[in-house]
Amino acid sequence: MDPGVRLVARPRFDLSALPSDARPGFDGSRKSGKRALRGASAELAELQERLYAAGIDGDDRAVLLVLQGMDTAGKGGIVGHVVGAVNPQGVHYTAFKKPTREELAHDFLWRVRPHVPRPGIIGVFDRSHYEDVLIGRVRALASPEEIERRYAAIDEFERELVDGGTRIVKVMLHVGFDEQERRLLHRLDRPDKYWKFNPADLDERELWPEYRQAYQIAITRTSTDYAPWHVVPADHKWYARLAVQQLLIEALQDMELGWPPPRFDVDAQRERLRSLTVR
Repeated sequence: MDPGVRLVARPRFDLSALPSDARPGFDGSRKSGKRALRGASAELAELQERLYAAGIDGDDRAVLLVLQGMDTAGKGGIVGHVVGAVNPQGVHYTAFKKPTREELAHDFLWRVRPHVPRPGIIGVFDRSHYEDVLIGRVRALASPEEIERRYAAIDEFERELVDGGTRIVKVMLHVGFDEQERRLLHRLDRPDKYWKFNPADLDERELWPEYRQAYQIAITRTSTDYAPWHVVPADHKWYARLAVQQLLIEALQDMELGWPPPRFDVDAQRERLRSLTVR
């Protein structure tokens, strides 16, 4: 698929020109896409284990997966079907909700910093610091001057993470207006899905053009060489999951992670193990 090339938001990127039902880089069927997802899970799991082992050994590198998208875009499915395939002890998951009163008393990044991944960990932000320039802009929760300041603060924050050894994979799940309606109706049609429906989602849906513009501006302003945005068409859930899986695999492969060498004499430890008996 080569999603790192096909899905990256380049200069002059236009969100409105990208069909949300597209499948860049993959011309197979839904069935073959799901098969590819399962087939690559073992590779992702091994790469994640290498990262975790390197962290235990003192390597300071980590990965941060940032997931953004409108309601029903499929963030939970990415977490369950892609990240869920790796060892959970090597994952730090954070779902950012509406800021608390204490969080609002600080700078918008104050609540984010404690959740950046430690060395050896894949961190997952289900929504993120970008909410403060998305809903913050659309709902006028901050002044235009403050929103402008936040774009620069985000760039500086991400530069700091990258300089410290964290690879950032930023994904905007691009779901279409009609597809969101279908997914919301699905929740209303099934009693076992009522718990996933929030009437407030319809309030946000009424502001779809405003959110589209806010995403366009945020992506344009904060897609950098060191932390580029990847816009993933998300009408086909299986395709979005496969694309994000491949983005993670590419990021981990680029780290050229090897297994940490032993800090002991392997032969000596083997002989000692064989010599031990029950007293």
